[in-house]
Amino acid sequence: MAVDGSWNIVMSTPMGERNATLTVTSAGGALTGTQGAEGQSGEIFDGTVAGDDVAWKISITNPMPLTLAFTGKVAGDSMSGEMGIGPMGSFPFTGTRA
Repeated sequence: MAVDGSWNIVMSTPMGERNATLTVTSAGGALTGTQGAEGQSGEIFDGTVAGDDVAWKISITNPMPLTLAFTGKVAGDSMSGEMGIGPMGSFPFTGTRA
């Protein structure tokens, strides 16, 4: 599928730009894989794919325990969308195929 593979993600956050890596596989509308940043990596969960639309969540502990909820669109070797940080609101992210 269009989203399968490795991505370099840039998230615009209240603490400035944060970089992450995302490696995903899609199957039957489900999205699975791992996301890593700053030496830590974790399994994504609640991942979905519908056409060019993608969504997933990741739990992080640094800089504080949070669940990040990503929703976006894939267009070729690019991805863009919003990253929800619970009560802190949503912030834009972009991705390029690694």
